[in-house]
Amino acid sequence: MPELKPRYAKLAWKLLPDIWGLIKPRWGTLTIGFLLMVVNRVSGLILPGSTKYLYDDVFIKRRSDLLLPIVLLVVGATLIQGLTSFGLTQLLSKSSQRMISELRSKVQAHIGRLPLSFFDANKTGALVSRIMNDIEGVRNLIGTGLFEFVGGMITAIFALVYLLHTSAMMTGVVFAVLLIFGIVVNKAFKIIRPIFRARPKINAEVTGRLAESLGGIRVVKGYQAEERERKIFAAGGQRLLDNVLKILTATSLMSLSATGLMGLLGALIILLGARQVLSGRMSPGTFVSYTAFLGMLIAPVFQIVGIGPEITEALTGLERIREVLDEK
Repeated sequence: MPELKPRYAKLAWKLLPDIWGLIKPRWGTLTIGFLLMVVNRVSGLILPGSTKYLYDDVFIKRRSDLLLPIVLLVVGATLIQGLTSFGLTQLLSKSSQRMISELRSKVQAHIGRLPLSFFDANKTGALVSRIMNDIEGVRNLIGTGLFEFVGGMITAIFALVYLLHTSAMMTGVVFAVLLIFGIVVNKAFKIIRPIFRARPKINAEVTGRLAESLGGIRVVKGYQAEERERKIFAAGGQRLLDNVLKILTATSLMSLSATGLMGLLGALIILLGARQVLSGRMSPGTFVSYTAFLGMLIAPVFQIVGIGPEITEALTGLERIREVLDEK
């Protein structure tokens, strides 16, 4: 089964029917999950939105009568957010695990029906790795991680509307910095995707060789080939280690860039916001609320760093599953 060239965009489009085949039977569950996510994200806006009234009305204007309603509103919103988060985790995590179990059984049954020539051309351990490991990554397609990212994007849209309404100038600066970071992240993913796609292949080869070596240990010992097998396994392990280290380096650089982005934006917003507060164009409470909503706008940037490799892993696993299912 030859490996395909790392053309990520074409791969994603090619796998759309397979992705839809996984989503369609769970459409009702995903719809309920989406509604819960919207409620969760809307309730999450209450706390940052309340800071404006807390600073401007309660602290500065000394309106103590508003303190209790604000606290009750925040507590109620927090309870709703917690309950919807619990429901999302239960709903989506269990659904994704059922999907993995069904898909694993489907692949195993298909492989069991293939002719002996297929097994002659593929290592047993490599096939085991495909059945057990490749399918595991597919959970990211309908798991809580992807929904958290989509939820973060919805929250970011709500936050963007508030930020534009509060200060279009400051929000324009934020957008320019985010655009630059988006270009950097896109280039980073172009580098990391082929590395991610190579890992399952290397892992399957190493696992397959190890399974055959241990399964035929009497033959290995009979020919005194222990040292040869050790060197082969060590070489495969080194390839796998090199691949993992490259992935860790790339993701670390992306995290570093995201952290630098936060620092740069924080400094810019402090500078611009302080000037607007001192000139009387913005109240202190509005500035505090602005920074809270700004955090919600930037949060998906950090989620991209985490979810990007997960989606790449899921698509890679789905591609390798499709290769097996296409065997006749």
